[in-house]
Amino acid sequence: MGRLATIAGDEATGEKSRTFVFHDEGHTLGNVLRSVISQYPDVQFCGYTVPHPSEAKMHFRIQMKKGRAVDALRQGLEDVEKLCEHTTKTFTRAWEAFQQTSTSTE
Repeated sequence: MGRLATIAGDEATGEKSRTFVFHDEGHTLGNVLRSVISQYPDVQFCGYTVPHPSEAKMHFRIQMKKGRAVDALRQGLEDVEKLCEHTTKTFTRAWEAFQQTSTSTE
């Protein structure tokens, strides 16, 4: 089974609303992804739940004013990836600068 699936029963809303199931994910991804996607202008609702702590899965719901929920999810994942890359680069630069100043004072 893949790491991402959709929950059945969303047919009445077309492509605008979907509940995605992320396997082996939880609050760490859910909270940041919800935060990013909620800021998109065409998103009506975005939220997530971890149904039970003993199950390693997260339900992620997106409802759109217009557009497809899967496209918002795709964009959200790409934006989170960019955010992580920026954070890593910023931290690495700061760490290297710290190491240079700490070795020059010894």
